[in-house]
Formats: sequence, C-alpha cells, structure tokens
Amino acid sequence: MKLKPLADRVVIKTIEAEETTKSGIILTSAAQEKPQIAEVIEVGPGGMVDGKEVVMVVKKGDRVITSKYSGTEVKLDGVEYNVVRQSDILAIVE
Repeated sequence: MKLKPLADRVVIKTIEAEETTKSGIILTSAAQEKPQIAEVIEVGPGGMVDGKEVVMVVKKGDRVITSKYSGTEVKLDGVEYNVVRQSDILAIVE
C-alpha cells in the first residue's frame, strides 16, 4: 500500500532518536524525548485550503522539524508514519 496525502498534508517518518547521550549514557525509552526530526515521504498537491491558495514548499526526501505532538499517527505495513499539515512543519533541515 501507499499513502497519498491530500491538499496541504505531508506524510513524514520520524528519524529514530539516539539511544545514548554524547557522554555514552544509554537512555531507556521512557527517558528519550519524542523525536522532532523527520523525513518527508510524500507531499500533497496543495491548492485551495480553507479559501486560501497553499503552495507546497517541502518536497519528498526533505528532512524537517515538526511540532512535538502534531499530526495523525498512521501504521501501514508495520511502519509508523505521521500525517501533518505543511503549517505544522517548523523548518527544513539542510
């Protein structure tokens, strides 16, 4: 199966958080923060959303920073994705 987002939606996959600190301390899953950096998997076409023209700025393959608890989590073929609006993306990591 394949996810194809509509309007100004973007499908992202979070990049796994580091399990150890820079000093070598291993963190339990409870101590780890929810990762905010993700890879863009698929991008919607944009267009008219709520009466305003939305031009999609992000593209497939971009690494982005999102709001901590934004979007809708979806599990497809054993892989977890997050579907967010483009406006929930805070920055593109270059």
